[in-house]
This record gives sequence, structure tokens and C-alpha cells, in this order.
Amino acid sequence: MLSERSVDSWKTPFKKGLRKMKPKVIEKESFRVAGYQFEANLQEIMGSDLVSRTVARLGEEADLFQNKLGNHLYLVQVYPMKEAFDAAKDPFTTMVGYEVTGEEAPDGAILHTVEKNTYVAYTHKGPESDLPHSYDYLYGTWLRENGYMSLGYDFELWDERYKPEERDNEIDLFIAVRKL
Repeated sequence: MLSERSVDSWKTPFKKGLRKMKPKVIEKESFRVAGYQFEANLQEIMGSDLVSRTVARLGEEADLFQNKLGNHLYLVQVYPMKEAFDAAKDPFTTMVGYEVTGEEAPDGAILHTVEKNTYVAYTHKGPESDLPHSYDYLYGTWLRENGYMSLGYDFELWDERYKPEERDNEIDLFIAVRKL
């Protein structure tokens, strides 16, 4: 099950202070993301720098996204719903793109609707390299302790607070869930 995702895949040590995390359960309306996607596991993503390359491509082609709602980006991750899923080894779909209106995306780009849903929302504060600690706690502990199950996808919002390896970096995380 996906709640095992981070424990099995990232193998990050437990960081003090994560128990003080204050995730919120929220309802979020649907929205659309236009951008680029790829299928890979975490090892491939990190080894090939796939996310950074996709973000660079979006920056170079930003003017092609005529219907974007600002310059913020979303990273959407969709996981296979299978027992013992391990993000380090098992491929999953990653999309990086702009929030958009309408039904159009530039040639070669995808258009994806993130459905209205219940989400566990949390703001990760600190370097992006520490992000696995937040995911580990949310997927590996918080969901179980609070009686929620992942619906197989999550997303991150990268706005003006996104400064990947700086101490004042902030990334909003949203995990689609349902109550058990």
C-alpha cells in the first residue's frame, strides 16, 4: 500500500521535530496543469536530473503556455496502486507544469486535471534535499495515525517561496486521501 512508499523507498532517518508537523485536512477544488510528464522511479529521476531538466524546458517554453495562471509550477506524482510499491524501484508518473485555464496545451505538452478531492496539506520548510523526511512522516506515520489512506497521487506547489536548497525554501505538499 502507498503508506509504505516512503519507508520502503527513501530510507531516510527520522528527523527530530517531524512529530510537531501540523498537516491539515482540506478540500481543494479541481484545477488543470499543462506541462511535461515522464515515467521513472526515484533513482532514475535523481540520476538523470529529470525534474530539473523538465523545469528548465518549461522556463524556455513559458511563452507557449498562453493560458497559464501565473508563473508558479505544480509537480504532480501519480503512483501505481499496488502492494509493496517502492518509489525507489517502481516507476510512477511525474508531471511538471503550469496551472492553466482552458483545454489547450502546446504541442508535445500534456493537459492534466487534478480532481476536486480531500487532501492532507503541509508546508515543507527547509532545503529540498530534506523533503523526503516530510514525505516519510506524512506517508509512513501521519496517514496511519490519523486514519487516512492515500488515493495514489500527490502534488507540490512551487511558487515564489520555492528556493530549492536555501534554508527559507517552502513547498506546499498535498496528498489525496480518504478516511478509512
